[in-house]
Amino acid sequence: MILKAEGVSKIFGGLVAVNEVSFEVSEGEIFGVIGPNGAGKTTLFNVISGVYYPEKGRVFFKGKDITKLPAYKRARLGIARTHQIVKPLNELTVLENVMVGACFGKAGANLKRAERIALEVLETVGLSDKAEVLAGSLNVPQKKRLELARALASQPEVILLDEVLAGLNPTEVDEMLKVILDIKAKGITILMIEHLMHAIMKVSDRIMVLDYGRKIAEGTPEEVSKDPKVIEAYLGDPDLALKLVKKEGSA
Repeated sequence: MILKAEGVSKIFGGLVAVNEVSFEVSEGEIFGVIGPNGAGKTTLFNVISGVYYPEKGRVFFKGKDITKLPAYKRARLGIARTHQIVKPLNELTVLENVMVGACFGKAGANLKRAERIALEVLETVGLSDKAEVLAGSLNVPQKKRLELARALASQPEVILLDEVLAGLNPTEVDEMLKVILDIKAKGITILMIEHLMHAIMKVSDRIMVLDYGRKIAEGTPEEVSKDPKVIEAYLGDPDLALKLVKKEGSA
C-alpha cells in the first residue's frame, strides 16, 4: 500500500469539506475520485499533497505518517500533483517550467540534469516542439500537458491529477488518456479526479465516490456504477452508468 488515509476531515469554519474519509491506494494502480461539484475532491487532494493539514485523521505514504509534513517535503518524498486551474510560470519557457519540477521534486536535480529530465518528459507528453516557447503563449490543452509534465519531471511515485481532461475535445481526451496509461506503465501510482465519466471509468482500476465530503462508495468501476447511492447522488441514470464501464468505444 503506497498511500493511505485514515478518517481524514478538513473543516473550513462551519463547513466540513472532507468528512472522515478513509482509503488505501496500491502501488501502480489508477485510483479514480469522483463526485458532484463541492463533494470535497480537490480539498482531499490538497490534504494529501500538504496544502492543507486535516483537523482529524492521518495520511500515510509508504507507511510513514506525513500528516503534518509541509507540501515541499511531500514533493521531495515523491508526491506530485497537477492543479484544476493550470498554473504555468508564464514568463518562463516550457522547458524551464518543467525543469522547475525536476529541481524541486523528488528528483532534486541540478540544472544540467533537470534539463535532461525535462526534455524526456516533454517528449512523453507531446510538447517537445514547444520547449523554447513561453508558457504563457500556450493554449489550454497545451497548458494541461505542461502542468502534467512539470509534475512528472519531479520523478514522483504518486501523482495526483485534478481534472486534467477538463476543457479538452474528444481527440485531445484520447491523447491525454494514452499519456496517463503510459505513466501507469512506468510504475507511477495515479490518483485522478475527473468529471468526464466515460474516461475515468475506462482507465481506473478502482474508484472512490465522495458526496458532501463523505465517502459513499468504493470499488471497481462496474461495482461503483451499480451502487444505488452513487446513482442517486451522481450518475443519475443506471442504464447510462452501466454503459460507462464498457471498455470498448472511444474515450
